[in-house]
Amino acid sequence: MFLWDLLKTIYAVLAAAPFLPFAAVYLGSRMLTGDKGRSFRLAMDVTTLLLIGCVAVLFNRVFSNSFGLYGILLLMLLGGGLIGNLQHRKRGEIDAAKAFRAVWRAGFFVMGFLYVVLMATGITQHLLRL
Repeated sequence: MFLWDLLKTIYAVLAAAPFLPFAAVYLGSRMLTGDKGRSFRLAMDVTTLLLIGCVAVLFNRVFSNSFGLYGILLLMLLGGGLIGNLQHRKRGEIDAAKAFRAVWRAGFFVMGFLYVVLMATGITQHLLRL
């Protein structure tokens, strides 16, 4: 039980400021590999996982509901289905790995935008309640 609580706490701290883990992963990977593009993509992939949890919690708090994570997963599944359909129409086959990667990387940009908007909205709502 202690290990699970520790992992949840570490995740919460990292997700609260996702730009810090992004920078840490990017710089660490850049030092190890020397490849800018690969380091940036790795940092995006790691940060997307943190952003999904953070945006889900922010959405739940701002809108006072519990649909945040389910809504994000639903949109990602719909995006995967649309990309899979596009691949099937274009090539006649579906490359699931490429479709997943496309949805995951698009999720980084969407979640990053939503993080900024929902964080600003949540702070504003909190200040108005004081």
